[in-house]
Amino acid sequence: MDNESFNLTTEPWIKVITLDDNQERTVSLIDLFENAHRYRQLAGDMRSQDLAILRLLLAILTTIYSRFDTEGKLYNWLAINEKSEVNIDADEFDEDDSEDDLFKTWQNLSQAGKFSSVVTQYLKTHADEFDFFGPHPFYQVTTEDYDALVPEVKRVAGGKGQVAIKQLNRQVSESGHTPAIFAPRAGETKNDLPLDELVRWIISYQNFTGVTDKSKVVTDEKFSNSAGWIYRINPVFAKGKSLFETLLLNLILVNEWQDEVEYTLPKPVWEYKSVRDYVTHRKAQLLPDNLAELYTTWSRILHIEWDESGIPHIFSAGIPIFDYEDALIEPMTTWRFDKKEHAYRPAVKGLRSLGIAMWRNFGQYVKVRQSDDVHEPGIVVWLHKLKKKKLISRKAPLILNSVALISDGIATSQSPAAEVVDDMQLQADVLFPSDDQNESLRRWPTRIEDTIALTQIIGTDYFHFASDIGRIRSLDVRPFASGMSAKFYEQLNAPFKEWLEGLTDLDNREEKITLWKQTLQRIVVASVNDVMQASSPRDVKGISTDHGPLNIFTAKNRLMGNVRKHLELKKE
Repeated sequence: MDNESFNLTTEPWIKVITLDDNQERTVSLIDLFENAHRYRQLAGDMRSQDLAILRLLLAILTTIYSRFDTEGKLYNWLAINEKSEVNIDADEFDEDDSEDDLFKTWQNLSQAGKFSSVVTQYLKTHADEFDFFGPHPFYQVTTEDYDALVPEVKRVAGGKGQVAIKQLNRQVSESGHTPAIFAPRAGETKNDLPLDELVRWIISYQNFTGVTDKSKVVTDEKFSNSAGWIYRINPVFAKGKSLFETLLLNLILVNEWQDEVEYTLPKPVWEYKSVRDYVTHRKAQLLPDNLAELYTTWSRILHIEWDESGIPHIFSAGIPIFDYEDALIEPMTTWRFDKKEHAYRPAVKGLRSLGIAMWRNFGQYVKVRQSDDVHEPGIVVWLHKLKKKKLISRKAPLILNSVALISDGIATSQSPAAEVVDDMQLQADVLFPSDDQNESLRRWPTRIEDTIALTQIIGTDYFHFASDIGRIRSLDVRPFASGMSAKFYEQLNAPFKEWLEGLTDLDNREEKITLWKQTLQRIVVASVNDVMQASSPRDVKGISTDHGPLNIFTAKNRLMGNVRKHLELKKE
């Protein structure tokens, strides 16, 4: 395969959906950026794969537009040396002026409705770094580099440390020891992939790696192989009406995190002088100081050895990763404050929280009260900045999208167990009230959070009702009640999201909240009626308890009494 070439800048490998006719197309990087306004969204093999590719695309855009304006002119606070390397000109750099330039570039892109030709120019200039084959294969290392970085017993010639394609493919995620029974492919076809799909999975694997592989690069200090970076965060990003809009909304050119540190220019992985330089840098386990480097973070060095039949044999070795604690440069995650360590950690979604919709954790996405120890996701902070600067309309619908690949929770594998996709839509003025709204009763985020808290109380009331039914039927109460409770919340998801979507800054807050209370009450009544319809003679007869007889009717009466008490709805 020495003379092979598959250049990601010109060869089709990214799947998209067209805006005009909703057809799937496979496009190159140059095609995608030149026509992003004509595509609806990415359409890869999994939504988590789309997220990994979205971050790669954003790394490219962040790198370019942090150096050049929309006309391709270098910002006057930057300079190019004799090696064509762009650096900050200390004599010309002013933080406020540079921010103004970057926001102006974002505004110009928004007004143009498409990306400028400087993106294509950059990709053509760096085309060699985007070839999947050749002397520096994309997102891979050569045999020479791999052998130089791993222990002698793990070198390519020995054949050890391989990862099968079926393990790379997160739709299968099968190790050599445990077959994936319900995978969409069977037998040896699990290791068959066309080249464009292999490229997509290589990028995805770097972001969502498990820990079943044991090979590592040589380091002075011992380290454990880490899962891929996105695998250990709770991803959230903004979604637009087109791929261009999605990319633009997530194109963070001014990162709030950098207010605390010295401004640095983006440096994606392919701009390192060599793979060995990159790995040396990673051994220091330093948190990236720029988004392009963060978005293109490797979890492994991968080497692909192609046999005479054109079959790829993939060698993998872990490299040290930086800490997640206080990694607040990451804009695409929610955070939890660890009071014991006094630090922020990504609020990772697990199998136990699988059924909890985004809206139920509204307060993790938006800082409702200043006294809260909530750290808003960087993307939410960025959208707020755009609204303050009037770069997005007050009435613009903002969609926060979440795509999480959930691991099995087993420390020795961390194989994918589920993929969860969710979103919530709010008007910009609702999500980000104007500064003059000092009264908490006027601020929608506060009222939304309080409404969710009330909804959770009703959810608890329903859980107690379900527990009563479980006791009447002599069942294992907790799993039975949890199952009924999960179904109840499933019925709330669509109506509550619809309620959120319909809110405006002009609304009478009390009237809108009352409308939701009425909807909630109707859903409770309908859910209880479904249980009553399926009741048995045993449910009617009931059981004796220390507090008197308990049957389906007394359980219902208790529930409805609690609901009336908590909702405080006036009788019509």
